[in-house]
Amino acid sequence: MEKIPLVDVKSQFASLIPELEFRFRAVLDSGQFIRGPNYWAFQEEAAAKLGVAKSVGVANGTDAIVLVLDAMGIGPGDEVICPAFTFYATAESIARRGATPVFADIDPATLNVDVADVAAKITPRTRAIMPVHLFGRPAPMNELSALGLPVIEDAAQAFGAPGVATTGLVATYSFFPTKNLFCLGDGGLVATNDEALAERVQMLSFHGSRDKTEFDFVGYNSRLDELQASFLRLFLTQIDGWNQGRREAAARYAELGLAELVELPQDEPSHIYHLFVCRSPERDRIRAALTEAGIASAVYYTTPLHLQPALRFLGYEPGSLPETERVAPENFSVPLWPGIPVEAQERVVDAVRSAVGAVAPA
Repeated sequence: MEKIPLVDVKSQFASLIPELEFRFRAVLDSGQFIRGPNYWAFQEEAAAKLGVAKSVGVANGTDAIVLVLDAMGIGPGDEVICPAFTFYATAESIARRGATPVFADIDPATLNVDVADVAAKITPRTRAIMPVHLFGRPAPMNELSALGLPVIEDAAQAFGAPGVATTGLVATYSFFPTKNLFCLGDGGLVATNDEALAERVQMLSFHGSRDKTEFDFVGYNSRLDELQASFLRLFLTQIDGWNQGRREAAARYAELGLAELVELPQDEPSHIYHLFVCRSPERDRIRAALTEAGIASAVYYTTPLHLQPALRFLGYEPGSLPETERVAPENFSVPLWPGIPVEAQERVVDAVRSAVGAVAPA
């Protein structure tokens, strides 16, 4: 029986391969591999798609966060509040700048950061709040913005989700190959309506310079390369359809009865389902059944950030973020991508049903 991957990235661009090959040849023939015409054009096109004034292409999503923090002057002695139920890069970037990550708990219904706990963690040293639009579901931006601090949106999993990037001060993106908008390597983006902030990020990403002859800041070498920019310009034209395809696949899981077997991610109109992450106390048994059926699955953040070895110096103890610690051993994702065959989703539901011993809904 054919195996079902967690995400089939290649199927998304299979029909675009002739155009990708043409673009590769065009960049090769141009001899411009860094800050060429595709780099500048993609920045304009991405900003337009996101509904912001400016965007800056950088080397990866982690650099995007570090560059924003640097451009904002956030460093030693400052605190940034973020969730602990997210990928390590969120807190790693804060710590890399010498600032202190302050972890807030999550809302168990949405898995996004809990606004009340964020408010409780604010101190005179808090410089920013960094929510994560987790698994493609937008965080509660209006409520977070109302707390009166700059909001840095970690939008690595939510390119094109309605409302993302237009409410906070700035949003950061990753184009890692499994993201909903991806490139064929590494890439990242900073998007903002603050043109002065965008200009500083642009300079910091280019050694703190506008022209590499005069240097205004101690910067970085973090640029989206020309080849990836050319691919991203093509994929950007597909993103709305891809996001809609994800939503359709997510809805189909509910129609097929998966909601009768496990807790499904809470839907809302802006959710674009970068991942389809479910919850069950029977997670390990379910994953074993999926593996036996030739179906890939994954788990996320099983050791939340506040309990990671590298961040023990922050002093968090088990039990300090109860909802985060409750979801860590229960969550798992099942296959989902734009255009996933109905038959594949049926196999997923059948395998889960065999694990939990439930009867198909009438």
